[in-house]
Amino acid sequence: MNPAQSRRRRSKGLLMNENLEFLQAFFKNPLKVGSIAPSSPELAQKMCDGICPDEANVVLELGVGTGAITKFLQEAVPNKESYIGIELDKDLVKLLKRNFPELKIVRGNACDTFSIYQKSGFGKVGYIICCLPFVSLPNEVGERILLEIDKFMEKGCVFRTFQYAHGYYFPSAIKLREHMRDRYGKAKRSRIVVKNVPPAYTLTWKTT
Repeated sequence: MNPAQSRRRRSKGLLMNENLEFLQAFFKNPLKVGSIAPSSPELAQKMCDGICPDEANVVLELGVGTGAITKFLQEAVPNKESYIGIELDKDLVKLLKRNFPELKIVRGNACDTFSIYQKSGFGKVGYIICCLPFVSLPNEVGERILLEIDKFMEKGCVFRTFQYAHGYYFPSAIKLREHMRDRYGKAKRSRIVVKNVPPAYTLTWKTT
């Protein structure tokens, strides 16, 4: 077996493990995971477009999952003080800390995002990459998380999330867009990412 074949086999093995971990997390708590498969490389790359973190513009990832997007984010992260990832599922956190030892991964509730950030002692958050399943979250939980996000947006920040095409007009999906639009203007929506299960759009808001 040549080196290229060996790398492809390792990559395939990691992907299979990632899918299995994600599926197990979904069956354990489907409302908190919200999907049966991690984001595809195509969606992950779209989520990371233009993200250039440093110690004065930290990237905050909410709902890290198995790290499908983190794999691409880490390529842009210059040091450990430029990234914070928050994930609620304890088994996924163990997996993430093993796979990304150079990044700060915190087990915590997104409803406590701002206090988790303050405890880190890191610099200003310049980017929020949000992978939380707002469509399946209880209304009161979604509202609390949006209020946490507002605390960062008020200080100048880029907020990016994705919504699945089939759920784009669900009431909770519309509510998120309306909340952000009323405060930060119309979202910049990507073209549909068809190479994802299910297909999805990314949505980006920016404040200065």
